[in-house]
Amino acid sequence: MISPAGSFRIFLASEPVDFRKGMDGLVAHVANHFELDPFDGAIYVFRSRRADRLKLLVWDGTGLVLTMKRLNGGRVWMPPVWQA
Repeated sequence: MISPAGSFRIFLASEPVDFRKGMDGLVAHVANHFELDPFDGAIYVFRSRRADRLKLLVWDGTGLVLTMKRLNGGRVWMPPVWQA
């Protein structure tokens, strides 16, 4: 088993994203909407509109990694969005 060393920052997008977006589209989304550096090693988690799929984007030091998970018969629970 390979276990990541150190601590990770995980950012969870509170609103769904267009799941047609690939790596480049999600990198642009992180940079433009969140004003964060997508190449800082943090893990960025996005969900689909139906909340039955997740995409994780992370820079591992050598390149971008994009992982997608489709839930079988379930949905991702998301906390409510806080509005100021």
